[in-house]
Amino acid sequence: MQKTILIISTLDTKGKETFYLKEKIESLGLNPILMDISMRGNGVSPGDITPEQVAKSGGSSIEEIHHSRERAKITDITTAGASRITKELFSEGRIDGIISIGGSTGSLMATDVMRSLPFGLPKLMISSTAALPGLSTRYIGTGDIVLFHSVIEISGITDLLKNVIDRASHTIAGMVQDSITPARAGTGKSIALTMLGPCEKCASSVRIKLEQAGHQVIGFSAAGICDKAMEEMISDNFFHGVIDLAPGGVGEHMFGYMRDAGPERMEAAGKIGIPQIISTCSVNHITPSKSKYKPEFRKRPKYDLDKFRTWIRMSEDELKQVADKFAEKLNKAKGPIRILIPL
Repeated sequence: MQKTILIISTLDTKGKETFYLKEKIESLGLNPILMDISMRGNGVSPGDITPEQVAKSGGSSIEEIHHSRERAKITDITTAGASRITKELFSEGRIDGIISIGGSTGSLMATDVMRSLPFGLPKLMISSTAALPGLSTRYIGTGDIVLFHSVIEISGITDLLKNVIDRASHTIAGMVQDSITPARAGTGKSIALTMLGPCEKCASSVRIKLEQAGHQVIGFSAAGICDKAMEEMISDNFFHGVIDLAPGGVGEHMFGYMRDAGPERMEAAGKIGIPQIISTCSVNHITPSKSKYKPEFRKRPKYDLDKFRTWIRMSEDELKQVADKFAEKLNKAKGPIRILIPL
């Protein structure tokens, strides 16, 4: 069965390059659908999904977008519309993968759309700004996105750019093959497990025991991003239960430190009612960036993980605040919970 690839691009600025990408994908036996998320183009769009359709899906009109000088606003409208259409295509089983090509704005918009789709659907972003400080993490976020740094500007059909697009096209073609293991394949229950250096031995022992019982255990590094992604995957019904050994991202979010896992950390499992086991690895540590140290931090007990990272002991008052937040979140849970505190 022929696989369908959604291409997202701004045809007003990347038209020739996008159509080369489309032709290459077609030559590999795939069916491309082209979504045009242009915000300044004139005339009729050659895209299969036009800017007019995208704007309407975002609750606006292309005329409003063309006349607006509020770039951030119209970018949000376009991204929302593109995400809504893309999720509809996915839910209807009409796309098997997604690829995009762009610079800074195009990459930001396209990867926002990609992150609206669940784990396991192939996603590839060809970006000329992938290596700019701070942008690669913004593009990927909690998404399973392949970020392809073009190195050269995406401007004009040169042999070098053809080489980049050709390699990316073959990559997405390989990612949608039937021989790829489905993300939800396998037998037994799937258990999400948070882990961190200090509880690695515990996590390993738990994983081995559960695997011996016929279950699959999917680990997440509880450093802020992966445990945030875990919450999203729980909401998408990937797991039957959660063993949260290292829920320190809750407190880190409260105080704005480096392991911040977002405001919804430790909530998804409770909302859908799957079983949870909660422990306390590294809950009593904070990880402020060294540029934001308060004078009192230097007086607290600390542990240097390496030359970049230092864990600082929470104060008694901070621990009480975190405990209250744990209770607030877990008391809303619809499923069974056990809290295990090592002595």
